[in-house]
Amino acid sequence: MSTDPESIRTRFLAVDTTTVSDVLEQVGCHHQALATHLVPIAVDQPKLAGFAYTVRGQLTPYAGPGDPDKMAAIDGMKPGVVSIWAGDAEGMACFGELLALGMKRRGCVGAVVNGGVRDSHWIAKHGVPIYARYRSPVQSIGRWKVTGCQIPVAMPGATAKRVDVVPGDFILGDADGVVVVPAAHIEAVLTEAEKITARENRIRTEIDDGAALGVILGRYGRV
Repeated sequence: MSTDPESIRTRFLAVDTTTVSDVLEQVGCHHQALATHLVPIAVDQPKLAGFAYTVRGQLTPYAGPGDPDKMAAIDGMKPGVVSIWAGDAEGMACFGELLALGMKRRGCVGAVVNGGVRDSHWIAKHGVPIYARYRSPVQSIGRWKVTGCQIPVAMPGATAKRVDVVPGDFILGDADGVVVVPAAHIEAVLTEAEKITARENRIRTEIDDGAALGVILGRYGRV
């Protein structure tokens, strides 16, 4: 398997979160889907695929016109990363359009936010896929600040209270939600997901051609 990050990202874009989730369970990773309340900010936003770049923050009052640690976190982003915003954000937006553009300029391909975003209409126009817990017009300045970057973080899970995300894990998001592929399993999960995707494409073609579901079940073992 190619170890080129962009090649891996491109290949993940050709498989679905449902398939990847199934494969993760096969390798013993049973709780890798993020919470169902982390949803796309735009119905037709692009698929999300990239390597985790973690940012942690917390609600805390502070003085000044902005958060230099947030700026530093964004400045550190590299091409092909998905920024994971963890912490205890409530009521206000962790970032808006201009910071999202700053992330995109540095090669960040999207974000998952355990909190809120604002300017969501404009972010969607720029084609930046974002999954967030809520949207809010309220800014974070003076209310919520970054406390860590590129460290292990916890995000809310779909089937468990938390999903641990480590920098370098792979993040895949589509219309069904977001899954986290631990770095140690990226190669195996992607290879198997591609095999399953090819098989499912054959099944789709056979069903479209009129094959009975019973025949398909007998031939492939599952539908």
